[in-house]
Amino acid sequence: MTMLFNDSVMLAPAPDLAAAEQRTRRVLIVGIGLSVALAFPSLIALGLDDRLINGISVWSKPLKFQASLAIMLATMLILLPLIEARTRAGLGVFLASLMAAITANGEVFYITLQAARGRASHFNDSTAFEAMAYSVMGVGAALLVLSSLVIGVYILMRPRAGAPAGLRLGGGWGLVLGSVATLITAFALGGGQIDGPGHWVGGIKTDIGGLPLFGWSRTGGDLRVPHFFATHIMQALPILGLGLDRFAPRFARPGIALGAVLSIAVVIGTFMQAVQGRPFL
Repeated sequence: MTMLFNDSVMLAPAPDLAAAEQRTRRVLIVGIGLSVALAFPSLIALGLDDRLINGISVWSKPLKFQASLAIMLATMLILLPLIEARTRAGLGVFLASLMAAITANGEVFYITLQAARGRASHFNDSTAFEAMAYSVMGVGAALLVLSSLVIGVYILMRPRAGAPAGLRLGGGWGLVLGSVATLITAFALGGGQIDGPGHWVGGIKTDIGGLPLFGWSRTGGDLRVPHFFATHIMQALPILGLGLDRFAPRFARPGIALGAVLSIAVVIGTFMQAVQGRPFL
């Protein structure tokens, strides 16, 4: 981690700044494109394939992950210009972006493959291959979130001169806090230590009749709820920062601080609610 922020190792030579920065952007754009490209056949399959897992279409999970991970990579891409130019073109930012693109699409590809096979991708150790793949997917997810954490730290430590305070603080802290909260909630979700394997806590262990669009359980707790709110801190705080820059620039710093506290409070509150076996709505 120390080497990631070592100027002598990680910064690009001045003449190569534009090309190096474009290489980093291209990696993220390709990563977004692959996730979106997989969504089209998944949408078609959703209408044609009547197979179910946990009571809902086998294609529901791939579509959610394809959308979610494309949004995460797009968030990183949009926030890159908040990093000062030489650092933005450096090896550290490139490696974090490359790791994010590889791990995001590796996870999406496996989830889509399992849907095509009519098999669960998560909490599935029925075969040696699936047990190994689930473990590898967990490691990949951790590396993906750590990649966004690194980009957030760069935004905070090496901001571009003149970057709007609200967006800079919202983008940096959004990625940092969102990454940390995502790792914690993902560990609780994937560990299977709360009411056994799966995202349900109490209630009926099925996704039938879940909350529209999200699919969260309405008969008991659902650990996907705090995980969702944790992950989307990465978008919520930058959006808040944009609003503060536009309408109340003097309050950018306290506004982002308040937004960060409220975001973490929502994650903690929904986590406690889920652990107690109570549905979100």
